[in-house]
This record gives sequence, structure tokens and C-alpha cells, in this order.
Amino acid sequence: MHNQLGYKQAIQQVRANWIPQKTMIRELPLPRKTNYWRLKRIGDVLWSTLALIIASPIFLITSLAIVIDDPKGGPFYSQMRCGRGGKPFRMYKFRSMYVDADKMIDKLQSQNEMSGPAFKMKNDPRITRVGKIIRKLNIDELPQFWNVLKGDMSIVGPRPPLPREVALYDEYQFQRLYATPGMTCYWQIQPHRNDLSFDEWLELDIQYIVERSMRVDFSIMFQTALAIFRRTGA
Repeated sequence: MHNQLGYKQAIQQVRANWIPQKTMIRELPLPRKTNYWRLKRIGDVLWSTLALIIASPIFLITSLAIVIDDPKGGPFYSQMRCGRGGKPFRMYKFRSMYVDADKMIDKLQSQNEMSGPAFKMKNDPRITRVGKIIRKLNIDELPQFWNVLKGDMSIVGPRPPLPREVALYDEYQFQRLYATPGMTCYWQIQPHRNDLSFDEWLELDIQYIVERSMRVDFSIMFQTALAIFRRTGA
């Protein structure tokens, strides 16, 4: 209950602070691209539908492995995230951590290896044995194709932050919320992404927001596929 209340308070703060006129403090050019948005959404629906169909055997095998490894919880994990304009939505993943992992984060804050409001820890003790495998193979992110199909997310876009992280954003950092969040982005394809600071991650997201186009999206998707194949970056 306390954790849920914290989410609600953070979301309320996001909505209170979200001022569209101030999203691009540096006055970067953001022309309206109607055709781009339409093609992007059509592509998201087609790619996510195809991925969910093709990956259905992986969903079954992974679900069984997760439950066998840690029968205290189910195979899927959902978490409140912030989408475009700070709008909250529930993001889905395969469960790669032990049950009640969220309650342990306060005790681990002193070991946070990421600067800024984000939390990253390479040897996170909350991750299960199967969780380490599916994270290494990037299988844990597959259920997010359902979020893409629903329209909460896109294939390409800044990674969706937690409400408690967004509650700490300043005006410049709020620019990350200008675009629909995605499954992959510039940060995701960096060879040593977890070594980047939050400010470096932020600048990569802003770079995408300014440069975004179908060509950029396809380039990131292609580089993501290479990174997964080579097990680097994404």
C-alpha cells in the first residue's frame, strides 16, 4: 500500500510539473511530421503483432522456467512507468527478479551505480538465476511488444522511466518525456551503456527526439538486432 501511494504521489507531481510549452528549453526544432507519426504507428502495430506471434513458443518456455526457478511469483511482472507527457501506464516484462524486489530498492540505494534519478546496479542481488539468463539474452523485454501494440510504447523511443525517478526531474530532464517511450533507443545500443552517466543517457534521448525519422528508427532497430546477436549494448 505504501509503495502504491508513493507511485500515485509521484504521478501527481509529474502531471503538475508537465508544462508542454517548456519541454524544449533549448528551443530545438521539432517540426510536425504527420506522415512520420502515421507510418511509425502502422509499423509498431505490424512489428509487435508479428513478434508476439513468432515469439509465442519462447513465451511458453520462459514462463515455465521462471515459475520453476521461483514458484513464489508468476512469470510476468508489471510496473508503473511514465509515458509521453508523463502519462502513467503499466509496462510488462518477464519477471527476472525475486518477489518483493521493489521493496529492497531503498536498502540498495547506497550501491546505485548510476548518477541522477535512475537506478542501475550490475550485480543486483534481486535478480534470479533464470532472470540473469533472460536478461543476458534480452528475452525479459519481449512482453513489452504488448505495450507497443496497445500504444503505450513504440518500438523506438526513450526508455520509460519510473514515476519516482520523474518526480526528481528538473525542467531540462523533462524533455525525455516529449516522445513516446520505446523498447530500444540510442542508449540501448551503446557498447557499454551501463557505464554511461544519467546526463549522457539524457543527451542521447534528446538527440533522438530531435533527429527522429523513419530512417533513424530503422537504423536503431538494425543496430539493436546486431547488438543482441553480438550480446553487446542492448
